[in-house]
Amino acid sequence: MDRLLQSVKIAINDKIFLKDPESSDLGKKIIEHSILMIHEIGFEKFTFKKLGEVIKSNESSIYRYFENKHKLLLYLASWYWGWLEYQLVFSTNSIGDPSKKLEKAIEVLAKTIEQDSHFSHINEVILSKIVINEYSKSYLTKELDEENKEGYFIIYKRLVLRLSEIIHQVNPTYEYPSSLASTILEGSLHQFFLKDHFPTLTDCHQPKSPTNYFLDLVFKTLAPITNG
Repeated sequence: MDRLLQSVKIAINDKIFLKDPESSDLGKKIIEHSILMIHEIGFEKFTFKKLGEVIKSNESSIYRYFENKHKLLLYLASWYWGWLEYQLVFSTNSIGDPSKKLEKAIEVLAKTIEQDSHFSHINEVILSKIVINEYSKSYLTKELDEENKEGYFIIYKRLVLRLSEIIHQVNPTYEYPSSLASTILEGSLHQFFLKDHFPTLTDCHQPKSPTNYFLDLVFKTLAPITNG
């Protein structure tokens, strides 16, 4: 898996950016420091001007890569979901038993994120915190339907579909595999958010975790109903 990940490039919809940030050192610096800055000051206070001051580059040079900070947030979220998709595919590809495959998939998607050394300019731990706290701002906009048509959310939707297909393999009679799949993805973000900000509203504290919660929820939901 390590060898394969060394050659992985997360493919992002090229309509999200003006110039691929992976194509240059400046682009990678923009991604690296935007993650750190958004985590530090929040998306609302983040501006390209502030980012330019940190990376010692003209604000106009950042606009050559992204039309606005909304597109940058879409890029970061898309990269995160694409990275998780690779984790999911590599971790479950050799598992034949559907239940064990689903268990592994939930572990991948609902776990606490650890640093991945294969992408030196992206801190996945901090990026995951941005997705937990800021992701909804990428789609709670008036332009959502149009952006969806343009394929801005295709990686996220593909990830839900992959998980939905595994759920269907476990229980082909279950009527809501897509709903359950999207609940796992969105719900895991929400549980981590509650842990950080409203701890009394979640039971996912050590030694229990969002992974434990969703394993319990999903397999009880998919268990066949027995009479008597």
